[in-house]
Amino acid sequence: MANEARIAMIRERITRALNPVLVEIEDESHKHAGHPGARSGGGHFNVHIVADAFAGISLIKRHRMVYDAVGDAMHTEIHALSIRAETPDEAGTH
Repeated sequence: MANEARIAMIRERITRALNPVLVEIEDESHKHAGHPGARSGGGHFNVHIVADAFAGISLIKRHRMVYDAVGDAMHTEIHALSIRAETPDEAGTH
């Protein structure tokens, strides 16, 4: 799967699960060429998600929510996912 398709898949799954105000996805796969994990073909992505769903939720639980949203793609299409998960108030979008 091309990284553009991976980004679209990640965005769709996060949007469906968390109804975010903002989803930004940055592909950093090119920075990991030659990295042992990159050989599997999975991409390296940074995601910034702003969602009301994170209100009152600890950082670790927010990350679990994102991992649950992307589901099985973490074992196939995604090798590494760096997550920044904020509420609208934390992100200053309200």
